[in-house]
Amino acid sequence: MKVRGGVLLAVVMILAGCTEFDYASDRALRQADTDVVAGDVHVVERGETLYQIAWQYGLDFRDVARWNDLRSADLIFAGQELVLRGPADTGSGQTPSSAQSSGLSGPIAWQWPVEGEIVGAYDANAIGKRGIRIGAEPGSVVAAAGGGDVVYSGSGLRGYGNLVIIKHNDQFLTAYGYNSELLVGEGERVEGGDAIARVATDGERAGHLHFEIRQQGDPVNPASYLP
Repeated sequence: MKVRGGVLLAVVMILAGCTEFDYASDRALRQADTDVVAGDVHVVERGETLYQIAWQYGLDFRDVARWNDLRSADLIFAGQELVLRGPADTGSGQTPSSAQSSGLSGPIAWQWPVEGEIVGAYDANAIGKRGIRIGAEPGSVVAAAGGGDVVYSGSGLRGYGNLVIIKHNDQFLTAYGYNSELLVGEGERVEGGDAIARVATDGERAGHLHFEIRQQGDPVNPASYLP
């Protein structure tokens, strides 16, 4: 049912022939993406969250909080300018930020978010999103890959469609993109296996779930964590 081993994963990569999210509608967005440089800022728009903004730029939310002296990840407002880089001598992700912890702790009992095979493999050198694409029955339930807090649920992050982001602890977040329907809201606590969304039912993404795991803001290969 699932791709489990290096050999099978390599075969899938060859069959895919490109990065795991090579949809025509995403190509322009990927080409427009640029790396954040020192001194860059992000002006907060209405409805945005710190987790969403950090995810967009490939940063650790704790770093963004520390660089902007935020005592809570929830204390941002529309029109606020957030610095996206710390001083030259500031490390990334190695020291606690002032953002409050949710209290999540303990090991994560990882599980597959949908029943299906990897149809788009992880590519560490991909431009833009780096995760896997899992084939599944259109409209089927997407489950939380582990317990945690829903820190984003919406469609405001370009190139992800209807997206859910779950914070599992102070190191790991997961994202579930291109959904047809979102079943959870921001601030909800979920357990591994809880229904959080439904797989896309139409368009070029029908039957596909985009899934990412990030550790301290950096994308990692989900296949290395899923059982």
